[in-house]
Amino acid sequence: MTYIRNAWYVLGWDSELDAKPLARTICGVPVVAWRKLDRSVVAMRDACPHRMLPLSMGIKEGDSLRCRYHGLKIGGDGIAEEMPIKTDPVNRSICVETFVVAQRHRFVWIWVGDRALADQGLIPDLWPCSAAGWTFDGGYYPMQCDYRLVIDNLMDLTHETYVHAGSIGQPELMETPIATRVEGDRVFVTRWMAGIEPPPFWRNALGQNGLVDRWQICEFIAPSAVIIDVGVAPVTAGATLDSHDQGVRGFVIDVMTPETETSTHYFWGMARNFEVGDAGFTARFKAQQGAVFLEDVEILEAQQRSLHANPGMKLRAYNIDEGGVRARRVIERLAASSTPTR
Repeated sequence: MTYIRNAWYVLGWDSELDAKPLARTICGVPVVAWRKLDRSVVAMRDACPHRMLPLSMGIKEGDSLRCRYHGLKIGGDGIAEEMPIKTDPVNRSICVETFVVAQRHRFVWIWVGDRALADQGLIPDLWPCSAAGWTFDGGYYPMQCDYRLVIDNLMDLTHETYVHAGSIGQPELMETPIATRVEGDRVFVTRWMAGIEPPPFWRNALGQNGLVDRWQICEFIAPSAVIIDVGVAPVTAGATLDSHDQGVRGFVIDVMTPETETSTHYFWGMARNFEVGDAGFTARFKAQQGAVFLEDVEILEAQQRSLHANPGMKLRAYNIDEGGVRARRVIERLAASSTPTR
């Protein structure tokens, strides 16, 4: 198993979960989820305890779900409410496994491990998504690759030079040294590029020409999130690695939820502290970011196919890969332990 069972994972965006059942596999567990009339979210194993038909194929009746095969009715608490033959007494020992869920940072989170360990204080701290003075939006891509490949990609941004040459990539990414450090279960990769021409994406966001200071601070948060402090500021603004709210600043938000060993739910977005009230800018920015991330999808799915086609070869790590290597070590350690992530 390559994922950490006792941890919070994103089940979906807050906008994805509604009265209609949503089916998703999380860490190999089939899940069905929906909002009840009070807008709270319920999630349970996506299998009828009678004949194992996915409950996500069922018929919603109020806050309950009726199996479409023989009509067993299951309540939002996972307990049977009505038997296939309606005159039969209800056997309340018939139940479906339910999962702990929580809503935070625009996401619905799920815990598919030991329920007794599901502490909401362990939800990854994606603070820019909820902080005053910031705005946040994004999207979702299903990916046919191991979620760890996505983490590798995000913790090594030198790939931007070639994969994203027309948007955020530039040669300076290959010429600037990076620093990597580990703090508990978190890994940081830092790059500062001083006095450079901004790439097209950031020049448009800044709204002016001229040399800039550019920064990238990648942070891996177990079990599977990467947030990247990014931006540019005019060289005259006096930005530093420790203080860089000048110019335009944002946090690229990436949360990878393992579906299976070789497929991933990829939730992405951008939190920013500029133009926060401009809905049109948010929509345009989201579309641009989505196009950039589609370039990563193409690369990573091809990488996964190549790994399958070349079973005798192994991934090699160079200096640029240190952030991803350190993140994988954290994952391996936590996956081998029963201790929840912190």
